[in-house]
Amino acid sequence: MLSRQANNLYWMSRQIERAENTARLLDVTHRMSLLPYRITDSEQAWAEPWALPLVINGLASTYYASNPGPLTSDKVLHFMVLDITNPSSIYSLMHAARENGRSMRGVMTAEMYEDLNAMWLELRGRSEVALNQGGINEFFEWIKTQSHQFRGVTFGTMLRDEAYQFIRLGTFMERADNTVRLLDVKYHTLLPSPAEVGGAVDYYQWSAMLRSVSALSSYRRIYRDVITPKRVAELLILREDLPRSLHACMDEIYEILRGLCRNDSMEPERLAGELHAQLHFGRVEQVMETGLHEYLMKFLEKLHSLNDELNDHFLAPVYGPDGKNTLGRTQSQGA
Repeated sequence: MLSRQANNLYWMSRQIERAENTARLLDVTHRMSLLPYRITDSEQAWAEPWALPLVINGLASTYYASNPGPLTSDKVLHFMVLDITNPSSIYSLMHAARENGRSMRGVMTAEMYEDLNAMWLELRGRSEVALNQGGINEFFEWIKTQSHQFRGVTFGTMLRDEAYQFIRLGTFMERADNTVRLLDVKYHTLLPSPAEVGGAVDYYQWSAMLRSVSALSSYRRIYRDVITPKRVAELLILREDLPRSLHACMDEIYEILRGLCRNDSMEPERLAGELHAQLHFGRVEQVMETGLHEYLMKFLEKLHSLNDELNDHFLAPVYGPDGKNTLGRTQSQGA
């Protein structure tokens, strides 16, 4: 298929997955903000719960450039949900996904486009006033449901051709990227004081993070014990039976690329295979010995390299003079 078509389908699915991940993160952040948790040291203002979505998505500088003054929940919610000037807001992501889908109506099924279009039209009708009148959690649940529904319609109606594989590829690339960022920020950044490690706030933060990737019940079923960083790392990195773990994502990515790559495009498959083998044969003791932050940053770097190889061999991204591509991610932010 044409690289332009592959590009639009790949990023359409990444944008929908990113919108869902943003909704999950904001929902958890809102719940965390209800804790009696305050920062007393001005140098650690980044550890405020509402800074979490900005840090994870690499948007702190962009936010403060357009929102001077104290960090507030209302400002962050507007910036991450409805701000049309923020290409990573839910509104912007869903608009971009709909536009990419509209250009691919000849490749997608009618049911897929109708579902995507209806999702966008309903989102456009939701005002900021309604969002602020007690409907925050309901709105985030709606975004997650719409994302799940679109994947279900795609799975149930689309021909298993290259177009379908690029949609799946985008979903799992975005999901892996989000899991790395979320786990690293919680482990390396979020707690403002070592004295709070192992305390009530620390426990609630780990629980909230697991809930954000729908893994809290799975954790309890597997480990049946107190939440510890080592076990969370094992669950979200190495368990291949957890849908949002890095291992599960790379299982899918490697299998997809084995079918897409040819003799003249083997580098993406090689990189995906290297990451897959690292997870398949890895042990959590090795991860913790390396250092979780260092391990995750190296993994994210390799994931960005894989995305670059996908761009070179299959896709056709177009960057403007400001360094941003038409899909809402700057070159400096990587995959």
